[in-house]
Amino acid sequence: MRFIRPVWLTHSGEKKDFEVYSCHVSPDGSRLVTAAGDGYVRVWSTEAAFKAADPSFNGPRQLASMSYHSGTIHTVRFSGNGRYLASGADDKIVCVYTLDPHPPTHNTAFGTDEPPPVETWKIHRRLIGHDNDVQDLGWSHDSSILVSVGLDSKVVVWSGYTFEKLKTISGHQSLVKGITFDPANKYFATASDDRTVKLWRFTSPGPNSTAYDQMSNFVLEKSIENPFKHSPLTTYFRRCSWSPDGNHIAAANAVNGPVSSVAIVNRGIWDGDIHLIGHEGPVEVCAFSPRLFSKARPSNQSVDGKGQNLSSLVTVIACAGQDKALSIWITSNPRPLVITQELAVKSLSDLAWTPDGLNLFITSLDGSIICVSFEPGELGYEVSQEETEKTLERFGTGRRGAGIIEGTDGLLLEEKSREDELRGAEGRMGALMGDAPPSQSVTVNGHDNPAPTSAPAINGFTPSLDAKLPQINGDGPDAASQANGQGSEDPNKEKLEKLKSRVTITKDGKKRIAPLLLSSSGGHESSLPRAQLMSASSNIQGGKDDSPQTILDLSKPYDGLPKGGLNSLLLGNKRKWAKAEGVEEDGIEKQISLASKDGAVPIVANTSEGLVPARSGSSSAGQQPTPDFIRPAVLNPSLTVSQVRLAVPKLRRHIAQTMGKPTGSAAPEDSTRGQDHSLTANGRQVQPELMIEVRNPSQLPTSGRSSDQEPCKITVSRRGQPLWQDFLPRSTLLVTGNEMFWAAACEDGSIYAWTPAGRRLVNALILESQPVKVDCMNSWLLCVTAVGMCYVWDMKTLESPHPPVSLAPLLDIAIYSLQDHVTAGPAVTAARLSSEGRIVVRLSNGDGFAYSPTMYIWQRISEVWWAVGSQYWNSGAASVGDLRSSSGARDASTVSAGIIPFLEGGTRTESMVRGKAVLLQRLVKQLLSREGYEGFESTVSIAHLENRMAATLTLGSKDEFRVYLYMYAKRIGNEGLKSKVEELLQGLLGCNGEEDEIEATRNSAGKRKAEDRTWDNGSDYLCGWARKELQKGVLSILGKNRDLHRITVPYAKLLLGVPEEQEDEMMVS
Repeated sequence: MRFIRPVWLTHSGEKKDFEVYSCHVSPDGSRLVTAAGDGYVRVWSTEAAFKAADPSFNGPRQLASMSYHSGTIHTVRFSGNGRYLASGADDKIVCVYTLDPHPPTHNTAFGTDEPPPVETWKIHRRLIGHDNDVQDLGWSHDSSILVSVGLDSKVVVWSGYTFEKLKTISGHQSLVKGITFDPANKYFATASDDRTVKLWRFTSPGPNSTAYDQMSNFVLEKSIENPFKHSPLTTYFRRCSWSPDGNHIAAANAVNGPVSSVAIVNRGIWDGDIHLIGHEGPVEVCAFSPRLFSKARPSNQSVDGKGQNLSSLVTVIACAGQDKALSIWITSNPRPLVITQELAVKSLSDLAWTPDGLNLFITSLDGSIICVSFEPGELGYEVSQEETEKTLERFGTGRRGAGIIEGTDGLLLEEKSREDELRGAEGRMGALMGDAPPSQSVTVNGHDNPAPTSAPAINGFTPSLDAKLPQINGDGPDAASQANGQGSEDPNKEKLEKLKSRVTITKDGKKRIAPLLLSSSGGHESSLPRAQLMSASSNIQGGKDDSPQTILDLSKPYDGLPKGGLNSLLLGNKRKWAKAEGVEEDGIEKQISLASKDGAVPIVANTSEGLVPARSGSSSAGQQPTPDFIRPAVLNPSLTVSQVRLAVPKLRRHIAQTMGKPTGSAAPEDSTRGQDHSLTANGRQVQPELMIEVRNPSQLPTSGRSSDQEPCKITVSRRGQPLWQDFLPRSTLLVTGNEMFWAAACEDGSIYAWTPAGRRLVNALILESQPVKVDCMNSWLLCVTAVGMCYVWDMKTLESPHPPVSLAPLLDIAIYSLQDHVTAGPAVTAARLSSEGRIVVRLSNGDGFAYSPTMYIWQRISEVWWAVGSQYWNSGAASVGDLRSSSGARDASTVSAGIIPFLEGGTRTESMVRGKAVLLQRLVKQLLSREGYEGFESTVSIAHLENRMAATLTLGSKDEFRVYLYMYAKRIGNEGLKSKVEELLQGLLGCNGEEDEIEATRNSAGKRKAEDRTWDNGSDYLCGWARKELQKGVLSILGKNRDLHRITVPYAKLLLGVPEEQEDEMMVS
């Protein structure tokens, strides 16, 4: 151990040396950066510092100096990737610098003693977000975020890619003076004069993350108070440090009774019971060595069967503070390795280790910069960086290397994969900016439309690996255009020349050439984004980002509308107040401001004269309108003994059900049930395409017998003209219908059905209780009764795919029946049919179910657990279309492809709006901090994708299956789950290559054969897709992961083929 104090290593001034407040070493160990009170950030050569006593060394000493701050600079930090350098000062600004690869082109400014620069560090960003001095900075280990803390008690998080402010955290009650990051990239800790160290949990944001995306990120995990309750408030810094193995935090300025100490906080339990006592004054800075050490030599270390080092690993920590002493500790020794007194004249301000852990730089407020160099083996024997990474794997760290190329085949596969991804990104950007041809189409819900140039992009890339464009008659696109006589001449060229030379005369008589806007100089199309293409790319082609999203913070509701509601969002708040007679000019505005003084939001009416306060309507006198319903329905006695009791709808006087688009207008978003059948469009009344009307008798029979009442009248009309009518002896509760049949459910539990022309389709179907829900899809009819029985019939063949199914397993009957009294269980909020006649049910507790007629069992598709635990919640729902609860015409494939968004949308509504997942989310947050749950988020997210794939495969949702399959492949590839990757590729292989080819036929009703609904089905198709097409898409995703090339390359050679000439070229290159 030796001390090096170069004379030239200082921030010198005319009369004295300036105080040095901070220092840091670059990740490659070649540069030392310091910050001082002279307002300069100086970059030094570490080699020159180590060889300061060598007179033969003539290399550069100071590499660069920057002065972009207007005050004292308190902190400087290199990013983990070495690309950026950040500094914070008392001018409230954070500056970010980048190294210019070109040599400097200027010399030292005239009149200064600065040496000529060797490197050029340019200012990249100036970050403004603090209201007071910036005291400390910290980069995450993957350089995805930069965090600054200051004397304004704020913690500001900046994006490490765009340097946009992602979040401002105001969790501390006093000055914040220190920050450190977890090497596993899960937490960061901040130390403040409020005598606490707070831990914040975060998920690394992506390159395109915004402040809105990160609202629920960076949440408080733990506030540690005990070791700092009586700590002094006289320190300038509270710089803490995290150990390289992720197990401990060293927090400065702690106390153990009356003695100053350094508190060691253990990960997981987050206590501070361990203290390092050896300083007479408060400790201001702690710094762990970035390397782990071992007591034994590497050759003598014991290794287990898996190659793991079994010898005890130790960490080294250095501490310094106001007593001007430096102490160095090793975790294997209860006493310090060395304590050096009076190392400087004033307090020591910062410590910085070199990446090899053998050199330590120290800065002091007296202006001195000291280097402490250790001999190899003096602190222990260094452990390899791979061994350090292994110790972090138990905390869920995702830092992995770039991998090693296994061969030319892997490099070819990786190159093809990158080309496909780039082509997909360029195609989406061209479509958004108006460069794509307007005739380009995509496949929507199983209906193929011509797409002459490329296949539809799913999740940001094109699955096909074929990069060639289609040729016409053996020629390329240019030859085809020339054959049609179009040529390459622009037809608007002459028009543009006239526009460029257009002369205008101003008011003073001078001639001027009118400027030509760039947007008007386009050829055939506008350069503005097209709304249709944007909608198609986001809803159909999977333009939405499939990266994991942050978990929703359900405990903090968010109101995204501005003051004034939706009208203010659309129209703004710039409307003037209307003038009222007898009121001052600003009298109405004063009334509104007075009403909103206590926080109330006044209601105003937007009239043609302006904004006026809303008036309370006078109560109507005289005869009141008849309510929509007549009376409650007569209940069946079976409800008194049934464990399942669903609410029966009330008997209404008039029921109207529409189907198809109204004449002269677009179809409404939802049909009118029980309301007036007339629709309005542009102020005029329009008629729906088809409508069924039910008029129930309004009076009870005088005899008291239901058979003596007036009949119920049913009328079906087209565009207002009656088609047919019928009369039923009993009152009707519900109706439904489509282009294949009409159905009505009566109060006594009977169901009647008619053909589109009005012929009775079947005898009355008798149920055990009143119907509470009816729905239809194609030829299928669903009916749910009051005792929880679900019936499904095929009205075309007059058959049922399965016996009646009870809802009792879904309503937690086993739980509620054990109680002493009748208790309300979950309610059925929606019941639908898929295009194949599958029952889909949504409950009020957020769960969504579908019935499997082949397995005769209910399957849970969606639940609140995924909403609070999965990173993929809300992802992919908009890429396959939405399921609308409209009773009008619905396309079969649209409903089938929207079942999972329909069920997860109900889960989202129940969990967020009604707050039913708050307790579960708190439990999940507690689990994340426990030992053994480090991979919880990743495991649950992968399980969520597997659940989605299984559901789409069972339901036959073709488009959704491919979207979720590609998302799953991308995630397990990034996680490096080799066993699951190999299993997925083997499952997609199927019978590919055999002589037998099984056709995936489909009938007119949209049904698919059951052969392609399982992974091992012996067919060349899987969920309606050719297996080879799915294999190409998955290999295109996995091809970028070099760690998986040993698995993916054999499948790529088998399915895609690697041309020999390309392989030879790759070998030569």
